[in-house]
Parts: sequence; C-alpha cells; structure tokens
Amino acid sequence: MSCGEPHETDCSEVLDHLYEFLDSEMPDVDRDKFQQHFRECSPCLEKYGLEQAVKKLVKRCCGHDDVPTDLRAKVMGRIDLIRSGQAVPDHDLTAGGTAPAAPQES
Repeated sequence: MSCGEPHETDCSEVLDHLYEFLDSEMPDVDRDKFQQHFRECSPCLEKYGLEQAVKKLVKRCCGHDDVPTDLRAKVMGRIDLIRSGQAVPDHDLTAGGTAPAAPQES
C-alpha cells in the first residue's frame, strides 16, 4: 500500500512495523517518524486506525484471557486479506466509521 507520494519513511516500512508502533515497542525516534508519516499519508493512517480498532475489539471481547483460537484465526485471516489487497477494511470498526486522527504522543 502506498499513497504514491514520497515520504521520509516509506509506507512499506510503516506497515511492516505497525504493531510495534501500536504496542509501543519501538524507540521514540522511530515513533516520531511514524507519527509524522501518519500526518502525511491517509492510507497508512486508515490502516493504523483499522489495526488499532481490531486490537481494541479483541481486548474488549476477550478481556485479559487468551484470545480464542478461532477468533484469532478469523482476525488474522482478515488482516492478511486486507494486506494483500484482496479485501477492503471495514470502516464500521472505528467510531463513527471515519478515518482516525493521527496518533498522538502518549
């Protein structure tokens, strides 16, 4: 996925490390680069919002217990389809069905 515009941080790098960003498992300097990228790139911001919504949904549905195997398989299958371009993200997972705002420093 790419918006076709040049960025300091390439879309593929952002998408390859999206869960590290979501889970705050990357150095602050990289988080800053990703936040800047999300401000510039609406397709990556939309993908960020989808992945963030999936994480929240799984957490809400499953609490702190282990994620059921069948739910995990369905979610991962959907993510794989979206990544491969064979499916379109469900916008109803985000509040109001709109693209999320750029992530802020926590």
